[in-house]
Amino acid sequence: MTLKGIDHRLNAYVPFVLRALGDGDTLVRADCNFPSESISKLTVFGRPLAMDNLSSADAASAVLLVLPLDTFVDDFALHIEVVGKKTGNICSSE
Repeated sequence: MTLKGIDHRLNAYVPFVLRALGDGDTLVRADCNFPSESISKLTVFGRPLAMDNLSSADAASAVLLVLPLDTFVDDFALHIEVVGKKTGNICSSE
């Protein structure tokens, strides 16, 4: 069964976890170099939330359809940088 209006790229766990997010919670979109296993053990869900067979851009696009960025804070999206090469914040409300 397909839910109307829910992107097919979102597996069953993604909407469940997104709905559980509260004020001040952080969602991390990471690649295989991020310590997802150890970090996720500190969360309510307790394990990494995988979106298999999607590019990072496709995963972000699917999530942003149901969870818009919170533009009421200064830094609503962050990215990693190469050490020593500061490029600045790509997402800022300024």
